[in-house]
Amino acid sequence: MLRLLVVTAHPDDEAGAFGGSLLLYHERGIETYVICLTPGQAASNRGGAESPTELITMRRKEFARSCEILKITHGEVLDFPDGGLDRADFHSLVERVTRRVREIRPQVMLTFGAEGGVTAHPDHSMASLVATAAFHWAGRSNRFTEQLKSGLKRHFTQKLYYHTASMPFPDREPVALAPASATIDVGLYVETKLEAFKAHTTQNPLYERFAGRMRKLGTQELFLLAATREPQKLKAEMDLFDGVVED
Repeated sequence: MLRLLVVTAHPDDEAGAFGGSLLLYHERGIETYVICLTPGQAASNRGGAESPTELITMRRKEFARSCEILKITHGEVLDFPDGGLDRADFHSLVERVTRRVREIRPQVMLTFGAEGGVTAHPDHSMASLVATAAFHWAGRSNRFTEQLKSGLKRHFTQKLYYHTASMPFPDREPVALAPASATIDVGLYVETKLEAFKAHTTQNPLYERFAGRMRKLGTQELFLLAATREPQKLKAEMDLFDGVVED
């Protein structure tokens, strides 16, 4: 069975950045997984929540509903601090994600670029750094050896991609977005992707801006191939699983 793992920072990232690809590869019979590092309790839009605890509960439910719409095999929200991943313990973050990589054993991983995506959010940058370290360290015998002693095995994910975009937000500070090496046509899934984003009802004040950007950018999700298990030259791709074998 082929498996795809996405590492994000906040509930709604799975829909906004990766929703089309998650749907596409589900339809192709690939298992899809999402690890969200924070429950999103620092969001400016709070949906009437009167406390961070209440907002966490609401956003976890919204995430679960979005995962249903996107037909994700398994989605999970960790408990690291929203708005504070750059001050969280990096070792603990990578240990948690590395454990899940060794358990899920994906062939392909997706995350943000180190710039933090089009919003340049520091949590997105940290999700990139954590996912990248986990991609490499899950295959190392000298990293998190207690996991290996408990029965887990090393795992070498075959490909790591960073999400990117063809244009930044025009009303924000410039962002150094990565060039795209993979162009994924998600035209069949745009409306479902929008539905999944709208399932995050606490964040609905952002919906029209998101939907407008989606319609302007068209029917593609763009990625940069950041690392591979087998050395290769960078080439233009139309399929994130190009060259991937079951293992």
